[in-house]
Amino acid sequence: MSGTDPESRGSFLDALKRRTVSSDLQPPVPPGLRQATAYAWRLLVIAAALAVIVFIVIQLKLLVIPLLVAILVTALVWPGFSLLLRHRWPKWLAIVVTVLGTIAIVTGLVWLAVWQITREFGSVRVRTTEAIEQFRQYLIDGPLHLSAQQIDDGLRQAGTFVQQQAEVLWTGALAIGTTLGHVGAGLLLTLFILLCLLADGGGIWRWTTRLFPRAARPAVDGAGRAGWRTVKSYARTQLLVATIDAVGIGLGAFNLGVPLSIPIGVLVFLGAFIPFVGAVATGALAVFIALVYNGPLIALIMLIVVLAVQQIESHILQPILMGSAVKVHPLAVVLVVAGGAMVGGIAGALFAVPLAAFVNVVAVYLGSKAWQHEGEALASRDLIWQTVPRTRARRS
Repeated sequence: MSGTDPESRGSFLDALKRRTVSSDLQPPVPPGLRQATAYAWRLLVIAAALAVIVFIVIQLKLLVIPLLVAILVTALVWPGFSLLLRHRWPKWLAIVVTVLGTIAIVTGLVWLAVWQITREFGSVRVRTTEAIEQFRQYLIDGPLHLSAQQIDDGLRQAGTFVQQQAEVLWTGALAIGTTLGHVGAGLLLTLFILLCLLADGGGIWRWTTRLFPRAARPAVDGAGRAGWRTVKSYARTQLLVATIDAVGIGLGAFNLGVPLSIPIGVLVFLGAFIPFVGAVATGALAVFIALVYNGPLIALIMLIVVLAVQQIESHILQPILMGSAVKVHPLAVVLVVAGGAMVGGIAGALFAVPLAAFVNVVAVYLGSKAWQHEGEALASRDLIWQTVPRTRARRS
């Protein structure tokens, strides 16, 4: 064999390899399936991490909700607070005026709502009795042709059901003290966090960025600031939307003689902070009250007022006053609000959109490595939530 040349030896080995019988009885995994599997297990890891985060947030909701409320309130009052600082006000005085002004506005709205409810309670009770009697008579004379005995039986069954649930209701009533204590502690914690954010928000953020590795700090800092600009734009837009909706619908209800017009306006103002869903729900409530207490004609006019206010606000006033500061895709809002409501109830629906907007901008910022190119804005086409006005082409 020593005289065998290398070429013949190589061909012999190749032939031997080709004749080797494979012990693998199964066909190889297709490349597409391998790639899909690689994506699948990574998605499972991400889903597991998100599930752990959601679980921790739910367990610490008494701390997380006041923190998120304080951040959202800070974004709401930031324009006024910055205006005072730009006019050379001392920082401590600007904080006092901002916080006391916010508390005064909230307290005033609540007082007006309670005042009108107390003032019109008697007439509302009488109208409620009349509306129930009219509805009862409609069930008898209307297309259903129910008898008085059937209606009474239905009411009796409803009363029996309430009595059966009395123990559950009483058990829940025993927890009122704890619930009120949680609410009070949450309000105090929210106020404390708000004061800290106004007094030293920049220092808190710099301390937060130092928790990350040094190489990652520029990216974290830039992404956080981009997300904060988004939250401020969102809060400013929603405050404008809430004010316009509340004033328009509240005045419409007052002029039509619908009772409880001030509480309706306050509910519309609060509901508008849940985009689309809140406005629709509170507007429907105003129409329902008008239907019960004022009849179908006034209810129809109230519906026209609600639709007109929302259309004017979204298509005329908001573009004029805000330009294109924040553009939210309706599909994204509906899906995010629905998901937030399923996970966290009212609090989840309230914070779902700003959190999703923040995460969206942060993800795009990190993906585009925008911190490496100072002065370059994020590409608006990549964002569901736009945070800066679009640049319009100048005509020469």
